[in-house]
Amino acid sequence: MEQYPYQPPEPHRREGAEQGTGHGHEAAETAHGAASGHGHAHGHSHSHSPAAPVSQHLRKVIAAILVPFTAAVLVGLVVLWPGQAPAHKRTGVGFDRQTQQATVTRVVELSCASANASGVPPTGDTSTAEGSSAQQQADGTCKKATIRVDTGKDKGRTFTEIVQPDQSRQLHQDEKVVVAYEPSAPKDLQYAVTDVNRKFPMTLLAGVFAVAVVLVGRLRGVMALVALAVSFLVLTLFILPAILEGSNPLLVAVVGSSAIMLIALYLCHGLSARTSVAVLGTLISLGLIGVLGSLFIGWAALTGNTDDNTGLIHGLYPSIDMSGLLLAGVIIGSLGVLDDVTVTQTSAVWELHEANPSMGWRGLYRAGIRIGRDHIASVVNTLVLAYAGAALPLLLLFSIAQSSVGTVANSELVAEEIVRTLVGSIGLVASVPVTTALAALVVSADRTASGAGVAGASAGARPAPARGGRGRRRKR
Repeated sequence: MEQYPYQPPEPHRREGAEQGTGHGHEAAETAHGAASGHGHAHGHSHSHSPAAPVSQHLRKVIAAILVPFTAAVLVGLVVLWPGQAPAHKRTGVGFDRQTQQATVTRVVELSCASANASGVPPTGDTSTAEGSSAQQQADGTCKKATIRVDTGKDKGRTFTEIVQPDQSRQLHQDEKVVVAYEPSAPKDLQYAVTDVNRKFPMTLLAGVFAVAVVLVGRLRGVMALVALAVSFLVLTLFILPAILEGSNPLLVAVVGSSAIMLIALYLCHGLSARTSVAVLGTLISLGLIGVLGSLFIGWAALTGNTDDNTGLIHGLYPSIDMSGLLLAGVIIGSLGVLDDVTVTQTSAVWELHEANPSMGWRGLYRAGIRIGRDHIASVVNTLVLAYAGAALPLLLLFSIAQSSVGTVANSELVAEEIVRTLVGSIGLVASVPVTTALAALVVSADRTASGAGVAGASAGARPAPARGGRGRRRKR
C-alpha cells in the first residue's frame, strides 16, 4: 500500500481512509454510508476472499448439526466398510471374462467366399437384414487380420480373425486391440478380438481436462481435481465392494454420497459457514430424492434388471437388491448436480448480503430465488437432455418400431430413466428454495449480531464525508 503523509488541514480525509481500509464499496456506497451516519458500520472485509466469518453463535449452531452428521457418516463407513468382493467363477459373458492386450500385425484382403466367413449360404432374399448380410458376406471383400497377444501367459502368440465387410469395427494394421481369452475353448479359438484399446486417447483427454481445470481454476481447480480423485476412490473402494458384499445398496449409497459430499465441498470451498449451509441444503435435497425415489420405484414396480449387464450382476450375485441398486444410482447421480446448485445459491445469497448488508432475510431470499429460477430452468433441461442423449439409440429403436409414446414410456427400460430423471429433477428444484432460505436466515441473523458489535466498537466516531475517486485510488 502506498503511504501518504498526514495533512493537518484535511482531518476528515485521514479519518475516512482509516475507516475505509479493507473494503471494496464504490464511492457512491461510501457517500451513502456517510450521509446516513452509519459509515462506520461497514468495517467488515470485502476482499475477493470468501465471505467474512459469521458470528461464534451461528458457527456453534451449524456445528451442532454437522458434527453429529459427520460422526454418523464416519460410523457408517466403519460399519459398512467391505472386505473383498465374493469370488465367483468367470462366466465368459460380457465383461465377466478374461482379457489381454494385443496388436494387429497384418491385414490382408480376400474374398468372403474363399474365406467362408459367414458359413451360411446366401438365401437370395435381400429384403431382410439377415439375407442382406449373408449376400454381402458371399459377394464382398473380407479382411484377414493377424493379431499378436502382448500380455498374459501366451504373450507373443498369434491368431487370425476374419473381418466381415458389414462389421461395424474394421481392423487396421498396427492397431492396439483388446482380446478375450476362453481357456476351455479349442486352442485356435481361445482368443477373439472384443474391442479397441483406447487407453492412450482416453489418458490424453483426461490430461487435457486436468490442465484446463488447473489453468482456469488455479488452486481451486487443483482442489477440485483432488476432490474428484477422492470421490472416485470412495466409489471404487467403498460403494461398489460394499454392494457386492451384500450390504443394503440404499444405505451404502447414502453413506458413500454423504462422505463424497463432505470431502468435496469442504475441500473445494473451504471450511466455512457458507460451505456448511451448502452442505445442509444438499443433505436435505438428497433426503427428499431418497424418499421420492424409494416411493416411486416401488410404486412403478421397477426391478432394476433391464439389460444384459444388470442381468449378469443378478445372476452372479442373486443376493443384491437390484431395485435398491437402482435407487442408489439415482442418489449418486443426483449428487454432482446438487452440489453445483447448492453452492451457487449459497454464494449468491452471501454476495447479495455483502453488496447490501442492510437487506433482511426476506429481501435476501427474494433476490436469491430470482437467481435460482434461472438456475432451475437450465439444470432441469440439462438433466433431461443428458438422459435422453444416453438413451438415444433406444429411443431410435422405438421410433423405428413406430411405437406410441405411451408404449415407450410404459416399458421398464424407459420408465426407469423417466423415474430417475424426474426424481432427480424434483430434488434439484427443491434444493434452490431450501438452500436459499437457509443461507438467507444465516447471514441475516449474523448481520444483527456483527453489526451491533461493530457499531458498539465504533460509537462516537464521526461519519466520514463522501470520498472522490482520488481518495479511493490512494487506499489501493
